[in-house]
Amino acid sequence: MSTPESPEGGTATSVDAATPADGTPAEGTPAEGTGEEGTKRRGLKRSTKISLAVILILALVAAAAFAANYFINSSKVVSTDNAQIDGTQIPIVAPTSGTLVGWMGTVGSVLHRDQVVGRVREQGAYVQPQLPIRAPAAGTIANSETTEGAYVTAGAQLAVAYDPTNVYVTARVDETDIDEVQVNRPVDFTVDAYPGRTFHGTVQQIQGGAAAVFSQFPQSNSGGNFQKVTQVIPVRIGINDPQGLDLIPGMNVTVSIHKPGD
Repeated sequence: MSTPESPEGGTATSVDAATPADGTPAEGTPAEGTGEEGTKRRGLKRSTKISLAVILILALVAAAAFAANYFINSSKVVSTDNAQIDGTQIPIVAPTSGTLVGWMGTVGSVLHRDQVVGRVREQGAYVQPQLPIRAPAAGTIANSETTEGAYVTAGAQLAVAYDPTNVYVTARVDETDIDEVQVNRPVDFTVDAYPGRTFHGTVQQIQGGAAAVFSQFPQSNSGGNFQKVTQVIPVRIGINDPQGLDLIPGMNVTVSIHKPGD
């Protein structure tokens, strides 16, 4: 087939059917600057930029307010989470050596003074008398260290009870902060077992020595490689109001002791 000639006598050039005579892209053909590349060139809208800036400013303001509140509060209180509910221990011991029988000293048992919680059957050739084990005071058993049928020795601790009406908080304060703690200062504390609750108390006593001194195995420097460690001082805190909740010895506590002048 022959190539058509143009009116000027030259050879006519074929035009792509997808491109109209005026040079604009046909429908369905990507226009220049569209798609992912075009989006990158256009960037974010002005309204989007403003929104992001506002969010960033609000976040910075909130962070600054939190930091300021933290430092203001930390300057008014001495805080520690090295604390727990405590109570006067009531040990229950074996009156003699022998086999434990009729043991009722399970954890949670409520006892009355002189209540029989078990017996010890003495070992003998013919006669095997049984001596009663009595609670020395009223209380609730928090820890039982024996089981029915076990052999016990005279004076051995069988269980530990506590008086639920006489519990308190023992907080261990760093020695570097103890000079900011005074007797009769108010205390706010929370108990892990009761999230969302805040309790109040009062400093009753500051122990006259670091906890390590009174531990069963105090620190020793006999090896000559001493490493200085910050010690903690036990502080006893009375509970103003348990709010009708069971505050059991051993529960974890976080305390904030108000500094003098606050």
